[in-house]
Formats: sequence, C-alpha cells, structure tokens
Amino acid sequence: MIFRQLFENDSSTYTYLLACEQTGECVLLDPVIDTAERDLQVIQDLGLQLTYTLETHIHADHLTGARKLRALSGSRIAVPKMDEIACADIGVQEGEAFRVGNIELRPLFTPGHTDTHHAYLLDNGMQQVLFSGDALLIEACGRTDFQSGDAHTLYYTINNKFFSLPDETLVYPAHDYEGRQITTIGQEKNRNPRLGQQTTEDEFVAIMDNLNLPYPRKIDFAVPGNRDCGRCPNNVPSEYLGPCDIAEVMPEQKTRVGDQG
Repeated sequence: MIFRQLFENDSSTYTYLLACEQTGECVLLDPVIDTAERDLQVIQDLGLQLTYTLETHIHADHLTGARKLRALSGSRIAVPKMDEIACADIGVQEGEAFRVGNIELRPLFTPGHTDTHHAYLLDNGMQQVLFSGDALLIEACGRTDFQSGDAHTLYYTINNKFFSLPDETLVYPAHDYEGRQITTIGQEKNRNPRLGQQTTEDEFVAIMDNLNLPYPRKIDFAVPGNRDCGRCPNNVPSEYLGPCDIAEVMPEQKTRVGDQG
C-alpha cells in the first residue's frame, strides 16, 4: 500500500491518500477544495489513478474537494450513506467494507461530533490503523455544539468504538492544530485531557459544555456546500472564492468567480 498524509493549512485538515500498489487505484480521505490540484498532482507523480474521494462527515470548517476532483479526474464520490447526499456516487455504512483495489476499509458509525460521522479502520498487516475524522483528535476531540453534535453520544463513541481497539492501533485524525501527525489508542487513553484516565461521562460533558469555542468562520457556506459534494454556494465570501474556479459552481456564482481573474 502507498500512503501519504497531506495537510491543508487554513483549516488544519489532514487529507489521506491510500493507494493499492497492485492496481494503481487510490482514494483521498477528506479532501479539501483548496488543495485539490496539489493532491491530484501528488497522485499523478506517483503514477496512480484517483478512483474515489471519501468523507468522514459533512465538514463545517472547509469545503470538500470531492466535486472538484471528480470534475478534474473522473473519480467517484463516496460518503456515509445515512447523509443521503444526492450528488454522491456511493454510500458507505458500518458492516460493509469499502474497497479500493486490494485495500479494505471498515466504516465505523461514530456519531457525536455530528450525528452521521463515520471513521474508517484499516488492517495494514501488522497493526490496525484508525482514521478517526473529527471524533477523536490528538489529545482532544471534535466539538459537539453544532450540526447535531452531542457530548453524551461522543463519549459513548470514543469509549466503546475507539477505546475498545488495541492500544497499539495507530490513529490518524482529520485535524491537528499544533503540528502533530499521529497518535495511538493507548496514548489517548492515557493522555487525552478530555477523555483519558477513565474520565466519567458527566466530567466529559461538563468539559465539552464549557469549551467556549468561537463560531466556525466557514460553517455558513461549508455545510450547505458539502451537502452538495463541495459545490461553492453563492454566499462564499470573496476571499475564499479562489478554489472555486474549476469546481462546478451554481449559475449565479459563475460571474463572481470569473471576476476574480
């Protein structure tokens, strides 16, 4: 298997490239519209073919690159089936393996950050690898104060779905804001200040209820745009319009995009 961890600076998002060496097929997990061309260039430089983009959830902090990458490469869009996104090509769900060449990902229904969030589990032949999305981060977790988030549900997800995995399980999150790249289940059980050391459910809920985080600056256009596979809606502020130039855009948006030069 070929693996790359790619980073988008503005939203501190990790995109993961997983490729089958035998077939040359690959998937981009949680692509970002801002880095779609860069990611596609990485794929081409490796002599691979982008077969799928795959989402962990409907993001609130960036627009997905799924639609743009489909327009540029002919890739297919895969999303959690329960999101019922009409523009997607494939719906994934727990209990049904998602395959790219000889790579098999196991979708895990992991609600709490959002009510339809999914993570993906991979057996690399030596140990398990968890792509945790926004549910479990490095010494943190996804917020629960919007998009049907629920702290009680996230507590259950992390303790029953994630912390039941072997301690050696590698964890690759969808974000990190401090330059870190990877953690393990064992490390999070020991060091996570919100969930480690057998934090009780009541303690966790109190922590999440008092984070006092700012309103996500892209949520008003990211959520509706991501429900349409990364189509740029007409309320995208001008400073974020640049990556929309090749993506399929709404008719009323085309003039604005062209005006950006």
